[in-house]
Amino acid sequence: MRVAMFGYQTWGHRTLDALLGSTHDIVGVVTHPASDHAYEKIWDDSVEQLAQEHGIPVHLARRPDDAMIARLTEWRPDIIVANNWRTWLPPEVYDRPPHGTLNLHDSLLPAFTGFSPVPWALISGAEQVGITAHRMDGGLDTGDIAVQRAVPIGPRSTGTELVRATIDLIPEVLLHALQQIETGTVEWRPQDLDQRVFFHRRTELDSLIDWTWPAEDIDRLVRAMSDPYPSAHTYCRGERLEILEAHVSTFRYGGTPGRIFIREGDGMAVVAGGDAYRGDRRALVIDRVRTPDGVEHTANAYFPTGGGYLSREP
Repeated sequence: MRVAMFGYQTWGHRTLDALLGSTHDIVGVVTHPASDHAYEKIWDDSVEQLAQEHGIPVHLARRPDDAMIARLTEWRPDIIVANNWRTWLPPEVYDRPPHGTLNLHDSLLPAFTGFSPVPWALISGAEQVGITAHRMDGGLDTGDIAVQRAVPIGPRSTGTELVRATIDLIPEVLLHALQQIETGTVEWRPQDLDQRVFFHRRTELDSLIDWTWPAEDIDRLVRAMSDPYPSAHTYCRGERLEILEAHVSTFRYGGTPGRIFIREGDGMAVVAGGDAYRGDRRALVIDRVRTPDGVEHTANAYFPTGGGYLSREP
């Protein structure tokens, strides 16, 4: 088929790379200009550069415009494939090719619609993440599903590991869906939109630790925000402190959320949970931190003793 590819960052790059290794004819690529947004500089393999290296026409756009419509008219694709296109596409775009637009989304739709689905899935305690190939329609990630594949979330999985695992699914999911569409064997499955949960774009505030959360939830936040994501952070004696590694305590600790309490093993136990005063909550044991100067410290080195509090404000 003649394929036009819409994509951005590493997700779009892997999608274009998979198409390059297929039998399909890539007639053009649409991608966004480079951005300084923190989350858009993390997984930033260039779709534009890969397309140029293979002599594929490229159109840069932040959102749909008349020039984009003109390029699609010129390219005459049989289908558009989209992955990590960051703005809404109108019917004049997604319905233009005979086979419409196949969108890839890195969640098991209808769960985790929207932005940063893998970190949100880990933070929320989901059992798996994955990728969905679905038909684009007028909603956000609401179209009928062609193919899905899942990746289990392990007890110590990190956001980085899970993102890489879902990105690795792109070639299989994409090419399987395209083969079914081309041969007319695809069985489109409507989403149960009553089960849809829509998550917003993450910002730095979303990585600020709330010590009234249970330790199990904070532990997942720390693992979800593994490097290169903006780390989970808190404030200690007025200093911003990034929590790089932590785990849930073996023992139960009572008191006030955020209290720097006592060593457990090689880490420092910090009281967590809004009802920790009842004495039946686990603590978060901090193992490794990073200070504003970029230096990493073991918890034993940074916390020579217990005492004081970690908080959401300097």
